[in-house]
Amino acid sequence: MPPRSWSAKRERQYEHIKEGLEDRGRSEDAAEEIAARTVNKERARAGEAKESSRTSTDDISSGRRGGLRSHRGSGGRTRDQLYAEAKRKGIEGRSKMNKAQLEKAVGR
Repeated sequence: MPPRSWSAKRERQYEHIKEGLEDRGRSEDAAEEIAARTVNKERARAGEAKESSRTSTDDISSGRRGGLRSHRGSGGRTRDQLYAEAKRKGIEGRSKMNKAQLEKAVGR
């Protein structure tokens, strides 16, 4: 349960994050902890918390960090996915390229 000191907006944010994590396979306990930490960090960044750590206020925001990491998986696209894109773009020499070279060649 979210703390009573949170605003209605923060409670909705907590529930949204928690449900998303549970949908992705996290346990209820883990989802609750991650959601609470995320909401508390956002509260600290917005000046709503009485106390906040330096990393909470100086670090990249949770939303921005999630956006930067979305759709990448653990290591981005696979070599086969990059190869297929290189093939679609007609890049020469793609069969001899490794993953890093393919990433550079397709430009992403």
